[in-house]
Amino acid sequence: MAKILVIDDEKSIRNTLRDILEYEKYKVDDAENGVKGLEMIRANKYDAVLLDIKMPQMDGLEVLDRILEITDIPVIMISGHGTIETAVDSIKKGAYDYIAKPPDMNRLLITVRNALDRSDLVNETRKLKRKVAKTYDMVGESEAMINIKEMINRVAPTEARVMITGESGTGKELVARWIHEKSNRSSGPFVEVNCAAIPAELIESNLFGHEKGSFTSAIKQRKGDFELANGGTLFLDEIGDMSLSAQAKVLRALQENKIMRVGGEKDIPVDVRVITATNKNIREEIEKGNFREDLYHRISVILIHVPPLHERKEDIPLLTEHFMKEICASNGRPFIPISDEAMEELKKIRWTGNIRELHNVIERLSILSDGEITAEDVKQFAQPLQNE
Repeated sequence: MAKILVIDDEKSIRNTLRDILEYEKYKVDDAENGVKGLEMIRANKYDAVLLDIKMPQMDGLEVLDRILEITDIPVIMISGHGTIETAVDSIKKGAYDYIAKPPDMNRLLITVRNALDRSDLVNETRKLKRKVAKTYDMVGESEAMINIKEMINRVAPTEARVMITGESGTGKELVARWIHEKSNRSSGPFVEVNCAAIPAELIESNLFGHEKGSFTSAIKQRKGDFELANGGTLFLDEIGDMSLSAQAKVLRALQENKIMRVGGEKDIPVDVRVITATNKNIREEIEKGNFREDLYHRISVILIHVPPLHERKEDIPLLTEHFMKEICASNGRPFIPISDEAMEELKKIRWTGNIRELHNVIERLSILSDGEITAEDVKQFAQPLQNE
């Protein structure tokens, strides 16, 4: 049964809408103002909202902005003081539709049904995205991988901040994604930021957003990654490469759960779980003055170390088979078997690029080998630069 929230300062309108909607078998809650309505949205799950525009304390358009910061449920605006400009303005802000008072019953019910259909599509899309995310399986039965999986299961349901350490290519992002998928925030966004790939002068704008005109190329307002991740998880990869200036602002955001856009003048509340990763020794970076110790203590409530592939060679056969199935399926080819001798050769290699390098080698072997992959294929194609 769909659940609908009516926010209107007129009791007679709330009662009328409740009667109409409950007659159609919808479950209805109501609020007499925007402040109360926002509290109810934070505390409950609704499938649609009917929102009056002219209300005391907080205008309906302002309430609309706040709702869209919290959730993506469809919002239908209603007003007895409506104009074409008001309707257009509310739609531009993100409202699903606009209905004038007194509402025509047929028009109202059709709009509500369409809004709920849209909500169903959004939820179905979210479920499909989660299924896609779960195809990123954590493959491995080594003691190290078993310990990591157990740690994820224990930590994910909490709000604890997690720092993931390990060499490049070991699968730190995968661990972060699985923490998100198994958390209470799994229906929210997972926003990944590669701190090493963003120039120091742009990192603050990327993380916190900016206001129009705050710098030369800021031709329009932009939400930052903290805002985009609201209600979900923000994954700061390679945080050891973040500038000290950005570190100070991240620390403030974590302490106060608020951010301020570059060039902005007001604080914006954010509800984000931060997971970080690095291939650096942060303790050494602190001693060198490159990383703030107070930030380290904020983000490292839980530490998860992902060991390099050469320390868990027993996982190589499982990873190899997994990658081969995945690669062959995506290329529309039958599975290519790997001989026992070839597998032994793969185990002998010191995978400096870790899992990422292994994946690339398996893809190369699937293309260049004829039929079964042999030990000779591995010797010839696995590390071609060493054969030159």
